Amino acid sequence: MLAKLTSKNQLTLPKAAVEATGNAEYFEVEARAGQLVLTPVRIQRADAVRARLAALKLGDDDLAAAVAWARLAARVAEPRGRHESKPSSTGKPAPRRKP
Repeated sequence: MLAKLTSKNQLTLPKAAVEATGNAEYFEVEARAGQLVLTPVRIQRADAVRARLAALKLGDDDLAAAVAWARLAARVAEPRGRHESKPSSTGKPAPRRKP
């Protein structure tokens, strides 16, 4: 199958290729070894996410606790070098001390 790139960097995918992916609307694009690899992606809409949260009986407090936990876990997982200092409350690194 052949597809032409337009002057606006747009591709029209052949109908057979799109049908083979289950008529996906969105694709993850990856450049690999000089080739473009398109992987179909299913985007969940916000209302579908809200419906799923309601079905699981998860409320705002549950979500806030999950976000706080994830942020803490991300901070703990970050490796620090021997001479790296802890960020200050402004988000900027604290000045390094001389050894």
